[in-house]
Amino acid sequence: MDYLSAVTSAEKDAQALMAALTPAEVVNELDKYIVGQAQAKRAVAIALRNRWRRQQLPGDMRDEVAPKNILMIGPTGVGKTEIARRLARLSKSPFIKVEASKYTEVGYVGRDVESMVRDLVELSKNLLRAEMEETVKTTARERARERLLDLLLPPPPGRPQPKDDPHMDALGREQHQKTREKFAAYLAEGRFDDREVDIETEEKAAPMMDVVSAPGMEEMGNNLKDMLGSLLPKKTRRKKMKVPEAFKALANQEAEKLIDQEKLIDQALKRVENHGIIFIDEIDKIIGRQGAQGTADVSREGVQRDLLPIVEGSSVNTKYGIVKTDHILFIAAGAFHSAKPSDLIPEFQGRFPIRVELESLSKEDFRRILTEPDNALVKQYIALLKTEGVEIHFAGDAIDEIAAMSATVNERTENIGARRLQTVMEKLLEDISFDAPDLKTKNITIGGETVRAKLKDIIQDEDLSRYIL
Repeated sequence: MDYLSAVTSAEKDAQALMAALTPAEVVNELDKYIVGQAQAKRAVAIALRNRWRRQQLPGDMRDEVAPKNILMIGPTGVGKTEIARRLARLSKSPFIKVEASKYTEVGYVGRDVESMVRDLVELSKNLLRAEMEETVKTTARERARERLLDLLLPPPPGRPQPKDDPHMDALGREQHQKTREKFAAYLAEGRFDDREVDIETEEKAAPMMDVVSAPGMEEMGNNLKDMLGSLLPKKTRRKKMKVPEAFKALANQEAEKLIDQEKLIDQALKRVENHGIIFIDEIDKIIGRQGAQGTADVSREGVQRDLLPIVEGSSVNTKYGIVKTDHILFIAAGAFHSAKPSDLIPEFQGRFPIRVELESLSKEDFRRILTEPDNALVKQYIALLKTEGVEIHFAGDAIDEIAAMSATVNERTENIGARRLQTVMEKLLEDISFDAPDLKTKNITIGGETVRAKLKDIIQDEDLSRYIL
């Protein structure tokens, strides 16, 4: 399959996927991985469906429909990031998570806010490249196989391949073809796996030091590095590889030839503009404290003002071209322990019309998180220990006890939500994980009494639990 067919196929698949993702279907898929938080799931499901609806509108009206950006409010560990990440994975949208506290107002040392868009473009390009490579994989593998057979069955020195040799008679060509077919069968059976061949590979250029290091000048630095890199000739070298490794390298080279880089970049930019999702975490950390005189606080409100044009819709210069942010979906999130959403500057608040509050997790939520999702923590530990031949079983009262203890520690110390389950589970299974390769008893059942015996001292000692759990 050529590149144009790959582009058409990828676009059709993307459109079919978006059409199939009804809000109810999105919520059902999110339910497989995230417990509770129905309001937040509904909000992101509607936002995603509105993207598909916008694509069905006439051109003039389509440009006027702005995304309804979302502000998620809730403590850490309740699923804010996971909801956004799973939504992007479900819709195959370019997605990046950034922390608002990493950016600084122009004029201060730190990253400028436009770098999040440039990073999203890079991710989009890599995502689309992987999709295109998957589409042309069959053709690339066939071409790689032919090149590998040429290496395994080379012509005599100074002579071209028999198929290109005008001096070879029909009998010679037929004999060569039969030998080639036999080698192809041996290659498929793996008989050549230990043989080495010489292939030509492109040498990666040595990393160049940053030519511009001033804050806010990253794009100029990238452009200069690209320009200097393009002036230097690409170096190639011959490298000995085992046949399986050589086949992969040749397949990658052939896939690269099948993909038109200019059209790849064009499609990647369009995907960012129409389907990109930027998740801005710790948005409450860029709210300045009233009366504070520190430099960090002076910069905080400036970061909001720098973010504002990107969220409103502006043109950002990237090394691949101009990206308009008008239809990128922005999801901001924060715990808002010591600040309120109304403390954000009014213009910034207005760009996040959808607000959802995520609830703190209860003991019952913890119990469900441990067992129900497709990636449940209990299922993960069972699978991990099974690789050592250890069959581990959790009784119902053990699950209840782990959930209760996690909830108790969150109440007594810092509430870190579902992340507490990981620390509790790791402490509970510490000895089994360490001794697993040498255990004589490979079938272990963990009950409620085992959990209490292992963790009771830590749970009862608040000072100890503060540092261990």
